[in-house]
Amino acid sequence: MALWQDYLTKHRSRFITELCDFVRIPSISADPTHKDDVVAAAGWVASRLRAAGAENVSVMPTGGHPCVYGDWLHAGVSQPTILIYGHFDVQPAVPLELWTTPPFDPDIRDEKVFGRGASDDKGGMLIPILSFEAMMKTDGKLPVNIKFIFEGQEEIGSPNMPDFVAENRTLLAADMIFSSDGLQWTADEPNIVVGLKGLSSMELKVTGAKSDLHSGLHGGAVANPLLALSQILAGLKNAEGDILVEGFYKGVQELTDEDRAEIASVPYNEANYMAELGVDALHGEPGYSTRERAWVRPTMDVNGIWGGYQGEGSKTVLPNEARAKITCRLVDGQEPQEVFEAIVSHAKKICPTGVKFSAERLVGSGTPFRVPRNHNASEMVRQVLEEVYGMAPYVTRLGGSIPIISTFLQEIGVHTTMFGFSIGDENLHAPNEFFRLRNFDRGQKAYCRLLEKLAV
Repeated sequence: MALWQDYLTKHRSRFITELCDFVRIPSISADPTHKDDVVAAAGWVASRLRAAGAENVSVMPTGGHPCVYGDWLHAGVSQPTILIYGHFDVQPAVPLELWTTPPFDPDIRDEKVFGRGASDDKGGMLIPILSFEAMMKTDGKLPVNIKFIFEGQEEIGSPNMPDFVAENRTLLAADMIFSSDGLQWTADEPNIVVGLKGLSSMELKVTGAKSDLHSGLHGGAVANPLLALSQILAGLKNAEGDILVEGFYKGVQELTDEDRAEIASVPYNEANYMAELGVDALHGEPGYSTRERAWVRPTMDVNGIWGGYQGEGSKTVLPNEARAKITCRLVDGQEPQEVFEAIVSHAKKICPTGVKFSAERLVGSGTPFRVPRNHNASEMVRQVLEEVYGMAPYVTRLGGSIPIISTFLQEIGVHTTMFGFSIGDENLHAPNEFFRLRNFDRGQKAYCRLLEKLAV
């Protein structure tokens, strides 16, 4: 048994306690009232890196929520330099009443840690730190050079990170990049994610009269902004699921036979999927399987719509304003700004008379990301996962986005390989989020194996 394996076993209880301490920090990046908590989480990460043996550790400003850097660069110029990424900010915990235990008072039940951020991504990003510590405390060195960069704004789209990475591209330069923010297929089946969708977010606004109007006095005489907005939204996509915006599909490449075969080879039971979601039918772009639509086709979704009276009973008004939030998940060939402009142009064309339409692109976007076939770092991960799980990993893609991954490619020139140990059923972004401790353990061993395998 390698010395690091014995170290991980001996210190398991402490590591779990530390994960719980980390989860207790309510580092909600989307909520300004938790700004200081995000800073506190950054401080916690910096202290943990120093304790593990990292050097040059620094909490670095970004113009928004901070990030944390650390390194150990004594393996020599003949050995590769590895950059490990993760994030310490978390999603809001509402609705609080749906949590069995408080979201920031972590609870261990059935060998699972329950708490907001336990899986996404505090458990995930703590894993490589613990692996690094185990190797440093037992061998006194690593077989490769290593850098860490952990951010505090991933859950809001990493708005300040493109400029930060561009300004620090020399500091962050690496031969390979691994993201601890990632998934395995099931609790006991491995997975390599080779593609992520991009993101374009926006808020649409329709205004009418200068104030709310009495619907009995003015109904039928002036346009209703809430109805007008509903008509605009209905004109963006047809009932079958095709997106009707001119130029939306510009640059989107059709799936190859190899793409479709690769997606179809991953286990999937549509009846189980519907039962899991509590729906009696699936819906989406015609001509594609459910997996193809979710993984490799662009989407457009209305995330929220509001306007007018929403209290108890009736209030007979014509609202003077209505708004909606939209996000689009993008694929190869699409750019966030171009998609935003296409939607705005289309909405203006179909906007009813008597109201004014405007739109604002929201903070947080990302370009699509796809790892090339036979990518060297991904091949190393495939080998490690096969050793750890006893089976070859599935090759999958995700409809989600990690914006900084595209930034790394643009500024550092290196594709990122996903190497995380969360599972999709762990209620990420939802009440009762949890992280399985057996995968917390498994991930630590996997990262140690990876660092050994990467040595030249």
